[in-house]
Amino acid sequence: MFHVDAFTDTLYKGNPAAVVLLEDEWLPEWQMQKIAFENNLSETAFVKSLDDERHFGIRWFTPTVEVPLCGHATLASAFVLFSIHKDLNQIIFDTMQVGQLIVVRGDDGCFVMDFPNRMPKETIDTIPEALLKGLNFAPQKVLRNEQAYFVIYDDEQKVRESDPDLKQLIKLIPYCVIVTAPSNYADYDFVSRFFAPDHGIAEDPVTGSAHAGLAPYWAEVLGKSKLSAYQVSARGGKLFCEVKTERVFIAGNAVLFSGGFVYA
Repeated sequence: MFHVDAFTDTLYKGNPAAVVLLEDEWLPEWQMQKIAFENNLSETAFVKSLDDERHFGIRWFTPTVEVPLCGHATLASAFVLFSIHKDLNQIIFDTMQVGQLIVVRGDDGCFVMDFPNRMPKETIDTIPEALLKGLNFAPQKVLRNEQAYFVIYDDEQKVRESDPDLKQLIKLIPYCVIVTAPSNYADYDFVSRFFAPDHGIAEDPVTGSAHAGLAPYWAEVLGKSKLSAYQVSARGGKLFCEVKTERVFIAGNAVLFSGGFVYA
């Protein structure tokens, strides 16, 4: 098992993920869930080799549930596999719910992930009471996709100062909550934060999967297909996104914190 900080090139920043390499078969689901609970990180990824050296299966577990898609743990898994298989430039992950995910080793040290476009298309006219009660700033607009409610603000400071009532947000199951705004600084196009109390995660430090929806939204608003993003959690993380019609390419760095063995 490896502990990797994803979407950063600096230790103790970004989003930490555990990557468990399996020798042959998937462990029983209860055991994978127990390991993820023991790790107590936003996600633990389980990876097993498939039919060739660049083809792997991947599954992701928070401390409490298995999730259909996770960006930072995919990035962390690719980082580990590229470190082991130094001749590879591309890795293909098979998933249970979102098809194949391809990760390419970039020339600049970044790893580029090919994700489905999850543009939030549904504008919420009647905003759920739990969401309004859970936010300390009134939203400018609220949208939704299959993963989360997207709370749109007009100023980055509202995202940074968000202090949601998680007891209210947990009532929004099965949806998480993303707060986002255009960046006040030239280095980034937009900022965000991600809350998933129903998944056992009060606030996720950096959420790659959320940017499969955030990047298409801001690409349309800002009129550009290539964007830089910063998730303004306490740890913080940098993401680079390119939006296509059906896919979103999300890139970032990663750094190894530790490695060892699971004796469960």
